[in-house]
Amino acid sequence: MHLTPREEERLLIAAAADLARRRLARGGQLGAPDAIALVCDTVMEAAWDGASLAEAIEAGRAAVPAERLRDGVAALARVIEVEALFPHGSVLVHIEAPFGPPTQHGPGAILPGSTTRELAPGRTRAQVTLHNTGHAAVWVSSHTPLDALNGAIQVDLPPQGRWRLDLPAGVSTHIEAGARLPLQAVEILDDNTAGTDSRGNRGIDSGENSKERE
Repeated sequence: MHLTPREEERLLIAAAADLARRRLARGGQLGAPDAIALVCDTVMEAAWDGASLAEAIEAGRAAVPAERLRDGVAALARVIEVEALFPHGSVLVHIEAPFGPPTQHGPGAILPGSTTRELAPGRTRAQVTLHNTGHAAVWVSSHTPLDALNGAIQVDLPPQGRWRLDLPAGVSTHIEAGARLPLQAVEILDDNTAGTDSRGNRGIDSGENSKERE
């Protein structure tokens, strides 16, 4: 049987979710990987059954009772995004705080430092406007190329280069149906320039990339 990477990923999530269900049935508690897999699988199955986007999100939030999570899971999984196939097509489902609000100082809590860091220093920026012409809200994540967005999103891009939203890694922007949202974009470095030093030598992790991962 030949499977596409997407089908392989779907089976992996289904297997992990099945493991999570068996652990819940034995009275166990879930860690982040199995809890996240169970939420993703629940959302995708709800979509496959014909649920609305709101119903699928509600089903995902209810997939794991709060008392059945290990400490720190809510802090580790502040957002879950999963692509699900609804009757009208594929939708990136965005679930904020899928396991409720995280603890401020418990396991997995994020404690920001006092210093600020510049992301992608030295790169070209441009102002763009994203127009959601569809009938449902759309989330655009930080590193999605703006020339490869959901077909419902219209955006006028600069004539040269590839662009993404100027957001920290892992952050998404919410665009309601019919809304026009002015945002700042940052140019994406191509494979021929990423990882080179000022003399053009390759194989060196540039400072801007390392800072973005922090």
